[in-house]
Amino acid sequence: MSERSRRERAGVGDVIDVVKEYARQETLGPLKGAGRWLALGSIGALFLGLGAILVLLGTLRLVQTEVSAFDGAWSWVPYLIVLVIAVPLTVVTWSRVKKATLGKEPRHGSH
Repeated sequence: MSERSRRERAGVGDVIDVVKEYARQETLGPLKGAGRWLALGSIGALFLGLGAILVLLGTLRLVQTEVSAFDGAWSWVPYLIVLVIAVPLTVVTWSRVKKATLGKEPRHGSH
């Protein structure tokens, strides 16, 4: 086998290795980043949701126990008050969800 054909085969092998490495870098890297993004986002959403529920329940119990005007026939009013608080919180929360940030690289340094 001539020296030239050996170099050509080595060159083709190098090209294949480079293409494989590039494909691995461009597929596995973003998938790992997306998985991390989804995991941390899910955990954050869970904790924020639980916190919001506890605050709303606390508000309900506070109004039910401390405001005697809502006894008897007016016992439904504390639920309405909590609903009036919960709906805008839900609207603001959903308006802040940004799906476009999934594919973006995180910014480092000052914003």
